[in-house]
Amino acid sequence: MVQTILPLLNTSKNKISKWISYFGLGIGVVLLLSSMQMFLNINNLLKENNPRKDGFDFFSVTKVITNENMGKDNTFKDDELNELKNHPTVEDAAPLISNQYRVKASAGNIIPFSTDLFLESIDDAFIDTVPPGFKWEPGQTTVPIIFSSDFLELYNVFAPSQDLPQLSGKTISAVNIILEVYGATGVQNFAGNIVALSDRINSVIVPKSFMEWSNQTFGGVSKVNPSRVYIKTKDANNPQLISFLDSKKYHLNKDKTKFGRIKKVLQNIVSALGVFGILVIVLALILFSFYLQLMIAKSKENLQLLLTLGYSPDWLSKTVAKTWIPIYVFVVIAAVIITATMHYTFVKVSFVEGNDLSYFLHWSVLAIGLLLLALSIFTNYRLVKKELYRIV
Repeated sequence: MVQTILPLLNTSKNKISKWISYFGLGIGVVLLLSSMQMFLNINNLLKENNPRKDGFDFFSVTKVITNENMGKDNTFKDDELNELKNHPTVEDAAPLISNQYRVKASAGNIIPFSTDLFLESIDDAFIDTVPPGFKWEPGQTTVPIIFSSDFLELYNVFAPSQDLPQLSGKTISAVNIILEVYGATGVQNFAGNIVALSDRINSVIVPKSFMEWSNQTFGGVSKVNPSRVYIKTKDANNPQLISFLDSKKYHLNKDKTKFGRIKKVLQNIVSALGVFGILVIVLALILFSFYLQLMIAKSKENLQLLLTLGYSPDWLSKTVAKTWIPIYVFVVIAAVIITATMHYTFVKVSFVEGNDLSYFLHWSVLAIGLLLLALSIFTNYRLVKKELYRIV
């Protein structure tokens, strides 16, 4: 029946606009599908490579120090800490509490070395290595310490130039450290025992119970606003999290979030391409609608004759609309094939061992292709039906 009606339609005019609309539709679909697939590829490729614990990332933030706020209180207040905890991308946040008194550390006669030291404490859940002996109660003279692996590495770098012995991770736990704590009432010595090394926190960590007691006893303070806050999140590279921290002018380790900043830029680029693809699709459908309107207008007499012979407008609309279904199917399939080819080439070129990229398109990309096909057919049918009812 379609072949019977087709000769009655005046399709000889404005063929240029018809083919331009087909070409524009194909370009728009390719842009949209490829941008979607690229968006997914970026999320899979630019993942944080730092060690994770239970599927979470941990990193510290501080307030940016500028010439304007130097000398001012740049610690985190309770409301700022709560704001960090309540952010949708943050699982939890914990303050790093520092000592409010002077501490001097030495290693006795074995290692003739002494230095002023800073101590910090944090919730155990944020420490990557917490041995059973990391506890302290008032009255103990031995303080367990978790030492930064980076600090040990720095010590081993300059130790030979100072005629000091280099230490391994196991050896350092055997070194007896003397902590000289200075307070208003004088000096008190504690024996420091390094019980573990931390790859996550660059600090000298002591139990919270010791920090709270010593700040009260030697520093005369019971509440300390932290200068550093550690954040627990599922993705340290989440652009939403990075934008939030940047808006608050919080400083964070750029190496830990550099992929997140790259991801944000790339996602904005491919999103813009996707929006442009949608715009091209809309313009192509509009151009094709003009072609259909002109075609139906020029075929008005033939179509009115068919209506007079008893053909219903609904049946005629479906029959006329079916004429262009093969074109839409061809355009979408061609766009999917082009997108799949570009994706396959991208995976081959950017192959990285351990990435999760598949050589096949993501199912959501194919679903969008089918949705665009259905939308094009439905829009075409609605437009033809509207124009036919206009000439009834």
